[in-house]
Amino acid sequence: MHVNSQERQPQQVQVNSQIKDMLLSLLLLFVLASPALSLKCYVCSSSTTNEECNNNTQECQAPVDMCMTVVDTLGSAKSIVKQCASQDTCNSASSSVDANGDGNTINCCNTHDLCNFSGAKSVHVRTSVLLSAAGALLLLSH
Repeated sequence: MHVNSQERQPQQVQVNSQIKDMLLSLLLLFVLASPALSLKCYVCSSSTTNEECNNNTQECQAPVDMCMTVVDTLGSAKSIVKQCASQDTCNSASSSVDANGDGNTINCCNTHDLCNFSGAKSVHVRTSVLLSAAGALLLLSH
């Protein structure tokens, strides 16, 4: 029996569409599940050393899904606070250090559990969330 290519084409399009729908559903599930995963951060209040600060951990729950480190410095005195924070809090926080090195430095991260071990140098976003969003946009654009 000979089947011409025109008869197979609708079937192939249907299979491709089903695969695309399945992949999109899996990607959407992954994206929606990612924020639900809690992030573990070091937490402390008014510790004088980073080592003191890294003794306690906490599971952060959405919308508080970032690890924040605040270091206040005045001369040789230092106070370190580590906590869970929301993305909005991290985005609105700003460091302020004068020429003498006095002031506060604020760092946020959410790249992995306990990412605030030494204090992140900048705000980081989980790579998996960014890749998932990019993949979803790519699939939707085709």
